[in-house]
Amino acid sequence: MKPLSSQPSSLLDIRKLSFSYDDLRVLRDVDLDVREGEIVTVVGANGAGKSTVLRNVSRLARPGAGSMTFQGKDLTPLEPHQVVALGIVQVPESRRIFPEMTVLENLRMGSYAPSVRKDRARNTERVFGLFPRLKERERQLGGTMSGGEQQMLAIARGLMANPKLLLLDEPSLGLSPLFVKVIFDIIAEINRQGTSILLVEQNVFQSLRIAHRAYVLETGRVVLTGSGKELLGNEHVKKAYLGI
Repeated sequence: MKPLSSQPSSLLDIRKLSFSYDDLRVLRDVDLDVREGEIVTVVGANGAGKSTVLRNVSRLARPGAGSMTFQGKDLTPLEPHQVVALGIVQVPESRRIFPEMTVLENLRMGSYAPSVRKDRARNTERVFGLFPRLKERERQLGGTMSGGEQQMLAIARGLMANPKLLLLDEPSLGLSPLFVKVIFDIIAEINRQGTSILLVEQNVFQSLRIAHRAYVLETGRVVLTGSGKELLGNEHVKKAYLGI
């Protein structure tokens, strides 16, 4: 993991974010920020509101209250495609690749926006360097690949859009233990290459292992925050999430 400067500049600032599905309150006054060059992890149990944070940032959901800015720009009035144009790219839970398209065709869909098409060849080489298995299978249909390979493809497709901030929603979901470690090692390498990451994850140990900073979300509220190392040593985290 690359060292951070003493005062890295802020990319994403979330203040007092609240969100409800009908009359069900999901997020309650969430404060969160991601600084330049960081991996920031949000951990918590199912239903804690982790994925809802990402959906609000990417504008797939609309907050009831609070503010969100990216490099000083207000995100709240924007549409999802405008957020992508700013450099925020979400890799969704359950991968959602195009199963009837080849690996290469899936990657090209990630660089569909006119602003990033010029970098398509360079970015394709970059993701093939990160994921040699995808290079070996570039003509294979996405739907015929294993779950781990599909997760690699989903992350690679997100990188094709030149993200400044990559939002990862449960990237280890449903993967074998071997693939889980591979995926987290690749996430750390993507960060070392210069991409900031906001990671939502139920695998608390692996996500805190690679995080610069982390937030623990419980019933829609931030209850703990600190460095990944600090939270790995926190007694509440060890008891509630690590079974120690």
